[in-house]
Amino acid sequence: MALGMVTSLRNAMLDAITTFTGGSALLRIYDGSRPATGGTATTLLAELTCNATFAPAASGGTLTLNSITQDSSANATGTATWFRLVKSDGTTIVLDGSVGTSGADLNLNSTSISSGAAVSVTSAVITAGNP
Repeated sequence: MALGMVTSLRNAMLDAITTFTGGSALLRIYDGSRPATGGTATTLLAELTCNATFAPAASGGTLTLNSITQDSSANATGTATWFRLVKSDGTTIVLDGSVGTSGADLNLNSTSISSGAAVSVTSAVITAGNP
């Protein structure tokens, strides 16, 4: 049976992600199957830099990230399927999530990425579920 949490607790948990992540975190987009969080990543398609202020305070159990700087030249060609958020040090893993064009944790205009092409995020939202 899943736990249900009050919204204020869900917001506090999400705000802790903002605090832990810090400024200018890196958002790495990959293809292939997502490993267990912290596991070995697949092909790196693109790396984007998050805003110096990661996100405003969570609201309604949702954390909406501030603008993310596009990657002007993708690292490889492939289909984006998942992402990993790491601190600006490039090594400390924060979380992994889904990639799509809508309804995913991280939404792009297209999941088809071509080496050397620009990659932009249309939205990035982290939700603390509450069944």
